[in-house]
Amino acid sequence: MKHHVLPSLLLLSVPAIAGAQELPTQKILPLALAQEAAAAAVASCSGAGYRVSVVVVDADGVVRVSLRGDGAGSHTINSAFRKAFTAATFNRPTSAWAPAIKQSAEVASMEHIDNILMAGGGMPIRAGNDLVGAIGNAGAPGFDKDEACAQAGIDKIKDRLR
Repeated sequence: MKHHVLPSLLLLSVPAIAGAQELPTQKILPLALAQEAAAAAVASCSGAGYRVSVVVVDADGVVRVSLRGDGAGSHTINSAFRKAFTAATFNRPTSAWAPAIKQSAEVASMEHIDNILMAGGGMPIRAGNDLVGAIGNAGAPGFDKDEACAQAGIDKIKDRLR
């Protein structure tokens, strides 16, 4: 008798558990828009004389597009990825970390997490309030310039982010 009670109880609870959840819906950043944003960021920096790399990731931090501009240092592709990954996984611009890092060694220690880079140049990409990805720019002579080029990439596609 004991062997039949537990499976019966489990079967009775399955409909309650299954009915309690629906499949989530998620907006995604289409590849064409990711490519366009990356190209616009590289073009923005190139126009200012900066040799940069740009990486666009999805909301989970997985690479969608990676561009290494002409003459960009080999290290810039990794830095651009890490900035994009950080912006996506924390859902905030990487430049927003600077004040927190100065105030807290604990916050600063998060940079030791794999693929995290809390240097300016990583920006979340949102469709309304939904995070759909992030863009990271690296190689400009200053994090503020990296961020401006990343923003130029977002600006190029923002009217189509719905």
